[in-house]
Amino acid sequence: MIDFRYHLVSIVAVFLALAIGIVLGAAELQGPTYNILNHTTAKLQNEYDQTRGQLATAQAQANQGEAYAQAVEPAVLRDLLTGQRLLIITEPGAQSTVVSGITAAAADAGASVTGQIALQPEFFDTSSTTQDRLNQTNLDVAHSADISLANSGSYQQQAVQVIASEILAKSSKSAADQPASYQPASSPSGSADESSNAQTMLAAYASSGFLNTTGQPATQASLVVVVTPQNVPSDGTADPLDQVLPPLVAELAAASSATVVAGSSAGSGPGSPIAILRSNNVANQVSTVDDADLASGQSVVIQALAILLAGGKAGSYGFAGNGANAVAPSPAPTPSASASASPTPTPTSSKKAKT
Repeated sequence: MIDFRYHLVSIVAVFLALAIGIVLGAAELQGPTYNILNHTTAKLQNEYDQTRGQLATAQAQANQGEAYAQAVEPAVLRDLLTGQRLLIITEPGAQSTVVSGITAAAADAGASVTGQIALQPEFFDTSSTTQDRLNQTNLDVAHSADISLANSGSYQQQAVQVIASEILAKSSKSAADQPASYQPASSPSGSADESSNAQTMLAAYASSGFLNTTGQPATQASLVVVVTPQNVPSDGTADPLDQVLPPLVAELAAASSATVVAGSSAGSGPGSPIAILRSNNVANQVSTVDDADLASGQSVVIQALAILLAGGKAGSYGFAGNGANAVAPSPAPTPSASASASPTPTPTSSKKAKT
């Protein structure tokens, strides 16, 4: 009869045999296995050290390149935009360092930044309540300013039409084309009434939560830089900026002498607003720069403005992986081609008389 002790002995024998097998197997394979593992580990460590060294070298080279670009920027940009006035428009999520870098680059080129209009998330909200509120704001402002709104397009596009008509104007002919007696107007920003109207218009959109302003964006400008966000939505959802950006910059391009859209190198890849813009027909009207988070890219933003101001073609500048056609304009613009433009803007007629 098989009793409990028999089962206990059998179980102990099985575990004892297993233990003996593990010990013998480990002793037999310890040398070859250890050598293989040790060799593999050493190889991986060596590859890691090499990659880390290459990364450090690349980072050092990038830092040196950035320092060099910052050092030569004043000389490269000198007099490219003398006397011009630039408005900066930012979309939600735009990097503040990009804005400050472009502002400094504009100063090096002889231009002044009138101010900044920061479009808020409410501006891109597609809910019916927000859309109705934006539509009503457009109607109120347009009525007060005697502006005839376009019948087609989104409410965001109509809002940009109103804003652009009040604070943007194309530059007049270059000084070389003016008679010898020509002198720029002493108050190029327009009359006090025009400035007051523009301030009232911006205040109406600001009070409704659609934008914020800094500086004096109501001062009439002839150049525009739109700064897009640094990242696309991480959850894969549709970005409303993709749909709004093309018609938005089309309105700005029509009202200004030159418009450039600037993005960052890490956020201008496939699916980003700047990538969508480059695949749109409006890319023939505005230039794009996808590495404006770098000093070199900020210089290119100014060069792209100078090219457009001189009557050149729009271009896509930056990294080829982001859809750019060139690193920078070629040949680079020179002061003789663009700096002679008069700072006096020529207002475009967009207002309609009341009936």
